[in-house]
Amino acid sequence: MRLRALAHPLRWRLMEVVDSEGSATATRCAQLLGESVASCGYHLGILGKYGYLEQIPDTPGRERPWRATDRRQDLSPPGPGVDDQLASEAATEAFLEAEVDQIKARQRRKGTEPPDWAAATALGGSTMWLTAEELREIKDELLALLRRYQERSDDPRLRPDGARPSRLFFSTSVRPQP
Repeated sequence: MRLRALAHPLRWRLMEVVDSEGSATATRCAQLLGESVASCGYHLGILGKYGYLEQIPDTPGRERPWRATDRRQDLSPPGPGVDDQLASEAATEAFLEAEVDQIKARQRRKGTEPPDWAAATALGGSTMWLTAEELREIKDELLALLRRYQERSDDPRLRPDGARPSRLFFSTSVRPQP
């Protein structure tokens, strides 16, 4: 099952490297992530097998770089079955683990950033009483805001001077009913 390929935190970190670099080899991923080349190569291959990444054809050299096939990832179950639900849960857990690790690492380094970059970053949360419609409205507005800048990831010519890869993570959720 395709979603099972995303049930490993290293695979999420690899996709982040490939996405932020535009393309990357197993060697480059190993350098950036502190993992072995063999491990990165294996996990890149799994992501390729299930269509999340692809090798760039006709590249010079011994090692072929990988690139993303799509920036959007849908972690919802592909069907109503228990296996589909479990695969979705496993992929979501791995995504969250990788995301939280990245947030922690960046928070630890925040003090080493130039003041303008440190002031531009934030970490927080808010609990509020909302209807399902209001929560959906907030989610839709946040997604629309993110989409305004997405073209810069796809086309480097659209990036203004001084732009850096910046990660935005948000979550909307509802507390379970008693």
